[in-house]
Amino acid sequence: MGPDTIDERFTALDPAVWTPAYLPAWSSLEAAAATWYIDHDGLHLRIPPSQALWCPDDHRPSLRVSAVQSGNWSGPVGSTQAQQPFLPGQTVREQQPTTWGFTPYLGRLEVACRATIGPGSMFSAWLIGLETEPERSGEICLVEVFGEAIHRDGTTDVGCGIHAFRDPALQEEFSTHRTRLDVAEEHVYAVDWSTDGVRFSIDGDEVAHSRQSPGYPMQLILGVFDFPERVADPRFVPELVVSRVTGTALG
Repeated sequence: MGPDTIDERFTALDPAVWTPAYLPAWSSLEAAAATWYIDHDGLHLRIPPSQALWCPDDHRPSLRVSAVQSGNWSGPVGSTQAQQPFLPGQTVREQQPTTWGFTPYLGRLEVACRATIGPGSMFSAWLIGLETEPERSGEICLVEVFGEAIHRDGTTDVGCGIHAFRDPALQEEFSTHRTRLDVAEEHVYAVDWSTDGVRFSIDGDEVAHSRQSPGYPMQLILGVFDFPERVADPRFVPELVVSRVTGTALG
């Protein structure tokens, strides 16, 4: 597996750590490629009007995404061995090289980021099981915010929690928390993950606590999404800007 620590300031996108494509086994590295660049603010993930649909033949509703992930692998073409399938019996279309950039088990992880989103778009940062065994598929979501969850009174419904997926040892435990938060400004979303559970925080303040603890290594995904059928202005460009990712694995 990858190193036990990460202190990423995004002066460059290291291919030994980051794959700039979203779950590419279900399509290809080219078809799932992110639109991104790096400047003094960090990593910019964007969805311009020209961005292609992700898995257009299979995924409903229509989805566009620019994401990077800190691990990648798959079985051979035609196998079901890959991460986060979204259809029953889904098969690999392009075999992926194995890259374990940062795949912690237990520890603390922080993501400092800001986002520009509107109706029909969202951003998220989450850990997923590597699924080298299908049951190792749980998710720890640090943050998930939809454009519709940003309210005129200055509050935002921020989602975080545990998704069980195909892990029989986990239960679904995801919730949203209304907080006075402007996602267009940088905030630090963090998890402290131990054998006793997972604590979720924003800017150092705890917002949720789960007593569940996925029992295997995970990789990080950072992404911005939009749903073209719900986008009011096709010229709008959702963007996620990540300035820092720091973490230490304890397991």
